[in-house]
Amino acid sequence: MAEQREHKSWFITGTSRGFGREWAIAALERGDRVAATARSLDSLTELVGKYGERVLPLELDVTDRGAAFAAISRAHDVFGRLDVVINNAGYGHFGMLEEVSEKEARAQLETNLFGAMWVTQAALPFLREQGSGHIIQVSSIGGISAFPGLSLYHASKWALEGMSQALAQEVAGFGIHVTLIEPGGFDTDWSGSSAVHSTALPAYAGLRDAITETRRTTLGKRGDPSATGKAVLEIVDAAEPPLRVFFGTSPLAVAKADYAKRIETWEKWNDVSVEAQGD
Repeated sequence: MAEQREHKSWFITGTSRGFGREWAIAALERGDRVAATARSLDSLTELVGKYGERVLPLELDVTDRGAAFAAISRAHDVFGRLDVVINNAGYGHFGMLEEVSEKEARAQLETNLFGAMWVTQAALPFLREQGSGHIIQVSSIGGISAFPGLSLYHASKWALEGMSQALAQEVAGFGIHVTLIEPGGFDTDWSGSSAVHSTALPAYAGLRDAITETRRTTLGKRGDPSATGKAVLEIVDAAEPPLRVFFGTSPLAVAKADYAKRIETWEKWNDVSVEAQGD
């Protein structure tokens, strides 16, 4: 007789569409409970209609620290525990560094970095008390590599990566796991209506055209977000989940090439590195 699986309680930000929506559905389809957050509750009506009381719809702007703490507390009060906390809310900001305004820069970091930080901070006391839990941070191949025209997006994801790697070491003793999911190109709204574009400077027109052509010829087929549900379930069910995991076929090759170049450069300049140590 197969062993009966204990149902999990999830808290997922950004469930109106994209990865957040697909992962909420994957969890709900197998009988788990999900606190689904979005900036507008209207976008969650379909989920509630189909899955009923196993969905806790919560309106949340992750940049509001107080609201993040209140939402986590509400989810814990209703479910009695939190097993999986996914920081998925975020967006892509397109623009050369020189083109990005202070307001745009702060908004990108407020959502992609601080939003994840507030939700994580809110969840940790509950996870520590129960002695278990899994925090999943949605990063990107852009969290370990970088491409022109996405400087502030990369800044937000590289910061999320460093914060989460340190966090994993801080909370391991409490039985809490941390995983960074690093997707490649997927057919989500990341570069669509949810994206923000800085006002373009004519000086970068040539580079911008080259970037567009490179993306058109090298990205290839974009992944299907609905196919990632099974992968997320495998990660949250693993006894020892990974700190980092790519989603998609392209990120591993990008990472290998990028890190090979870094090591080559570090080795080439190692004499200078040693010289800087002093006697």
